[in-house]
Amino acid sequence: MKYIPTIGLEIHAELKTKSKMFCSCANDSLETNPNANICPVCMGHPGTLPVANQNAVRKVIKVGLALNCKIPEKSKFDRKNYFYPDLPKGYQISQYDAPLCKEGYLDVAGKKIRVTRVHLEEDTGKLVHPGGANYSLVDFNRAGVPLMELVTEPDITNAREASQFAKELQLILRYLEVSDADMEKGQMRVEANVSIRVEGAKTLGTKVEVKNLNSFRAVEGAIAFETKRQEEVLQSGGKVVQETRGWDENKGETFSQREKEEAHDYRYFPEPDLPPLDFTQDFIREIKAELPELPQQRTKRFKKEYKLSKERVDILIQDQENADIIENAIKEKVPKKDWSKLERSLDYLINYAKRDLIKDKVSSQNLGDFIEWVIEGNPSSTNARRALNEMIETGTSLKKGEEMKDSSEIEVIAKDIIAQNPKAVEDYKKGKETALQFLIGQMMSKTRGTINPDAARKILLDLVKI
Repeated sequence: MKYIPTIGLEIHAELKTKSKMFCSCANDSLETNPNANICPVCMGHPGTLPVANQNAVRKVIKVGLALNCKIPEKSKFDRKNYFYPDLPKGYQISQYDAPLCKEGYLDVAGKKIRVTRVHLEEDTGKLVHPGGANYSLVDFNRAGVPLMELVTEPDITNAREASQFAKELQLILRYLEVSDADMEKGQMRVEANVSIRVEGAKTLGTKVEVKNLNSFRAVEGAIAFETKRQEEVLQSGGKVVQETRGWDENKGETFSQREKEEAHDYRYFPEPDLPPLDFTQDFIREIKAELPELPQQRTKRFKKEYKLSKERVDILIQDQENADIIENAIKEKVPKKDWSKLERSLDYLINYAKRDLIKDKVSSQNLGDFIEWVIEGNPSSTNARRALNEMIETGTSLKKGEEMKDSSEIEVIAKDIIAQNPKAVEDYKKGKETALQFLIGQMMSKTRGTINPDAARKILLDLVKI
């Protein structure tokens, strides 16, 4: 019997604002002193009143517009009632039936995954469990931090697709500058609703929610394990129980936490201390005008305009600022007719772009000088890497490495390499081009990259033909 997985995601992201959602306390996720950024409002003291953070509202609407959502002209906040040690009020201010954004989608690898809603709420505090102690501590610094929640339709069918959606969303959040979305720091958290059904069946299976997945690896691992676990339950004649499960990274398996609550268990009702939100079309158009070029748009343009491979573009666009610097360098220093030669120079940059070492280290002008040099001067790989590394480490302008230019000296080295590698010479004469590349590599190694590869190739060809 074949089972079909059905997966929906709930993704939370902490927003980058100066203050918390309903008070003026600092929104500082890096604060290490516990309970430093708190006040009577975010601690839920009697008699205090919340005031909504307008910047947070704008940021969530911006996300909705980037995800092709409808933005209703009316929205409101609701109370979500539940009791937990890190929730000082005994309820969470969230949104229920009138979210800020609804009915959008995100294209992932050519598939349109629908977004049900994007809404705004406040984060909870954080429980700290000291090792070996029989008690827990509560840090309320995070309580009241603006938290965006995105909910997808159950359009996802496998673990890889779920991870790709989360990665695409993370990149969009960073391009919009609404959240750093650093999963290791808890700024973005993924929850997966997983069910399976027999192939051909129209009714969905029992849904299980896997909570607090804090890496893309965890997203893939938890969904893959949970899908297999549910299959084994049904194949053995059992029933899948609707519940909330956690993910044990070390064991590579999910574990039961509690039975899943329904919406009515939270006793939602309109937040009486906050007025409803009314948005004009002019307000929505104003936010839409602030949208930058989004990652998928930039990917398509880079591939078409600069004739770059998808693999290179995928790396270059991972950081918006790095991509801006590199593109400015290309436009400033490289004529359009030479864009077909870009790939070699950009290959040197890929490793630095991966490690996020370009921005704040090198200017577009200096980077443009480097790209121009690689295209026109065709330096050896060793010299090119040495020059780029020095530029990025010191922030100085391009210093071209010295290359061996004496043809008689190069010829002596080439003859030595030919004498030491007679088989490679014979292989090349039989038509094996890779044998010539091997000989060039031997010359580059012997001269520690101080010879131009084109010069090495020309002299070797002349000698081999003798």
